[in-house]
Amino acid sequence: MSETGLNKPDFRQLNLGSPVSPLQHAPTPTTTSSASSSSGSKPGRTQTQTQPGPGSKKSNSGEISVNSYPLDKKPGPTLTRTRSSSSKTTVTSPSVHVLPTGNICPSGRTLKPGMMTTRSAKPDVLSSGTCNYGHGSILRRGSAGKPAGESVGVNLDCRELNRVGNQHYKMGEYYEALGCYDRAVAMSPENPTYRCNRAAALVCLTRLTEAVKECDEAIKLDCGYKRAHRHLGSLFISLGQVENARKHICFPGCQLDQNELKRLQLVENHLNKCTTCRTIRDWVGVIRECDAAMASGANSCPQLYACKAEAFLKLWRLNDADATLLSMPMFRETCSVSYSQPKLFGMAFEAYILFVRAQVDMAFGRFEDAVTSIEKLGNIDSQNVEIAVLVQNIRAVVRARSRGDDLFKSEKLMEACSAYSEGIGLEPVNPVLYCNRGACWFKLGQMELSLDDCNQALIVYPNYTKALLRRAMTYSKLDRWAESVSDYEVVRRELPDDNEIAECLFHAQVALKKSLGEEVYNMQFGGEVESVTSLDQFKSVISSTGASVVLFKSSSDHQCKNTSLFLDTLCTRYPSIIFLKVDVEESSVIAKTENVRIVPTIKIYKKGNRVKEIVCPCQETLELSVKHYNS
Repeated sequence: MSETGLNKPDFRQLNLGSPVSPLQHAPTPTTTSSASSSSGSKPGRTQTQTQPGPGSKKSNSGEISVNSYPLDKKPGPTLTRTRSSSSKTTVTSPSVHVLPTGNICPSGRTLKPGMMTTRSAKPDVLSSGTCNYGHGSILRRGSAGKPAGESVGVNLDCRELNRVGNQHYKMGEYYEALGCYDRAVAMSPENPTYRCNRAAALVCLTRLTEAVKECDEAIKLDCGYKRAHRHLGSLFISLGQVENARKHICFPGCQLDQNELKRLQLVENHLNKCTTCRTIRDWVGVIRECDAAMASGANSCPQLYACKAEAFLKLWRLNDADATLLSMPMFRETCSVSYSQPKLFGMAFEAYILFVRAQVDMAFGRFEDAVTSIEKLGNIDSQNVEIAVLVQNIRAVVRARSRGDDLFKSEKLMEACSAYSEGIGLEPVNPVLYCNRGACWFKLGQMELSLDDCNQALIVYPNYTKALLRRAMTYSKLDRWAESVSDYEVVRRELPDDNEIAECLFHAQVALKKSLGEEVYNMQFGGEVESVTSLDQFKSVISSTGASVVLFKSSSDHQCKNTSLFLDTLCTRYPSIIFLKVDVEESSVIAKTENVRIVPTIKIYKKGNRVKEIVCPCQETLELSVKHYNS
């Protein structure tokens, strides 16, 4: 790798890379079904209206009865049909059958309004029909084709759609259930039951923002709908919003669910402890309490994930911080009459997430992303002191880093060092600034200062590849070859196809062997696998101090050809090992001396002694063996 490319500071950002309580059923409603007249409704559509009795509340039939559950577990709901006061399952049917004008009775005479007919207990379902009767053909269940409701057809009414959706939900088919509920809501948007059922399916699909919105809509339609309140309360516990959860769990008139109340109290207790730990900067305690709150029920709270990421960042565990943010569940706060906008550590929930994300982006050198986050942050919660300080600090660090980069490009290295030092003063745990300042010291010949800055960057971010590479170069300048080889090997594992790094590693290995007084034989980087034809030449090569890998092959064997090609690849990957090829037909003396009877055969030697033999090796086994003897 050219020195010019290695000594550049990081101008580019690194790319190292995220319910419901049991229902207390309302009284059974009185349902009146009537077929619309040909002049008053569309053909083929049965209209259903629910008429509450005097003094009764709005009823919600077709509900899913589901126990409360944490969002990471699939619910096991029990589906309920509307029951009468005698607790027997009933199918509501009209007490008086009124046919639209023009309908024809089976006998051929017109049925007058108010006349009773003998009806089957099986419900009627409108079919598309094969003739033009104006209203479609009426099929009885099981009379033709599939029973009504087994497949979601165009003729199902909203009640039937809801029933089919409940069946899908019970079987864990949440996408299919959601499709049925979507259609039911579209047909009857003012029915709170369908919206609450839709929310249950959305929860199981982890679409929490939509689930909260559906529960909220159900409450707007029926402010006393107990099931929607309980469902929403459970959702808010999972989201870590204890005050909003308490408002709905303890809704007047609702029977208090002791299990949900206990879950709420546990989450609230751990959130309070988490706040205390953060105040005293006990970051290990913060992680412990975040985990405990999630285990207690707030397992879908984005702010707890952000809090845990902040603690990892303060403990200099950058990869853990970034991974935690990536795994964070998404929830978008919206304005609603059913809940208030909560705060965490004095910040709006959404603002706190951006607050942490901006700091993590800064630590990884993603300066532009950090600026984007703080711009949003200032618009959301500009009055918070912590946020105001962070916004000002990030802007100052970005300016210092940009000025340092420009000075470095202009070869004004001392001024660049000063600019990076200014940024480090504002952000003392930023590995990118340390690494860039280390590049300045390296070009100025201040190797000890360069080494110190590389070490500091790697303390904060141990897997920082560019800092490792720069430190390996610095070790080489200080003739500390063992440390240089160690760093180069780590970088080589991260970037196995980078030939420039492979060459740097090779030269460091050669220098290390020479510094230890070892004999260096045939150590030219980029050389091909050497073919050996004489026994003396063979013995001379395998007697060297390094490892020698020998392939015994036949030019006519297909497997030998594949192994030979892979050996050429290994020769490039592991340049400090000697690779040889022996054709057993052309050099039968060597093959006989080494007792080779099967090809291809790999033999590995160190100081003239055979240490390993592999007959017909696969590529994975061969490379693992080469890696082992490369150390």
